[in-house]
Amino acid sequence: MLSEPRAGRLAAWGNALIAHMVSPDDAAVAIVGEDAVHRVEGLPGEAAPVGLTLALGRLRALGAVGLRIALPAPGHPLGLSGPPEFNARALEAEEAVICEGAALGLVPEVYEAGPEGDVHVEVVWHCLPVREAPPADVPSLGEAERELAEALRDATEVLTRLDVAGSGPVAEAAVAAYRARAERGREVLAPGYPPRAVRVLELAQRVGVLVSLASENGHGGAVSASEMVARGEALRPVERVARRAQVAAYNSVVVERGR
Repeated sequence: MLSEPRAGRLAAWGNALIAHMVSPDDAAVAIVGEDAVHRVEGLPGEAAPVGLTLALGRLRALGAVGLRIALPAPGHPLGLSGPPEFNARALEAEEAVICEGAALGLVPEVYEAGPEGDVHVEVVWHCLPVREAPPADVPSLGEAERELAEALRDATEVLTRLDVAGSGPVAEAAVAAYRARAERGREVLAPGYPPRAVRVLELAQRVGVLVSLASENGHGGAVSASEMVARGEALRPVERVARRAQVAAYNSVVVERGR
C-alpha cells in the first residue's frame, strides 16, 4: 500500500486526459512512472499491442467517458462488475481498470528482468470485455473517509496493546518514507481530482503503512494464540477498508461526472 497501484495511475491520468486537462504524452509518461514501457494488447481494431498514447485515444474513440479501478482480493471483488472471466484475471493481478461507457476493462501483466537494483519492468495491459453494471462494494468518498478514521483509531488501539504496531530502525524508515511521500501527496492523483480525494488516498496509504508494519514485524508482543488471533482480526478489516478507500478516491471524478 506504500506505492500506488498501476491501475490507479492509469485511471487517474486517463481521467485527466479525458477531461482535456493533460496532453496524451504527459498522461502516458505519468502512467508509466518508473517502469520501462507499457503496452495495451487486445484493443478493438488493433491486431498487435500498442503504446499508451494510441491506446488512450482509441478508448476515447470507442466511447470511454471515464476510467475507474478495481482492487479485488479473495472473497472481495472490490470494484468489479463481471463477467467471471474478467473478474478472474483481475483477481489474479489484484487490480484492474474499467472503462466507463466502453464496456472494456484492462488488466496488467508485469514482466521483470535484470538484477536487484536495476530491474527492467514492462507492463502489458490486456483489454477484455466487461459487464456494464454498478461496481461491487465501492463506497463514496465521505463513507471511505469515515471508515478510515474509525479503522485507524481501532487498529492502533488493538495493535499498540499487542505491541505489534512497529518499532526499531526498519519501522522508523518505513514511516519516514511514508511522510516524505505524503509531503508530495498531491502528485499521486492527476489534475481534476478534488482535494477530498487526495486526503482520502493519503489516509488510506497511512493506514496501509500501519498494516504493513504490523504484518512484517512478526508476532511482536502477541505471544499467546488468542493475542495472535486478535491481531489478525484487527488487521483484516483495516486492510479491506484501506482498499475500499483507494478505489473511492481514484473513482471519485467518474462518480462526479455521472451525477
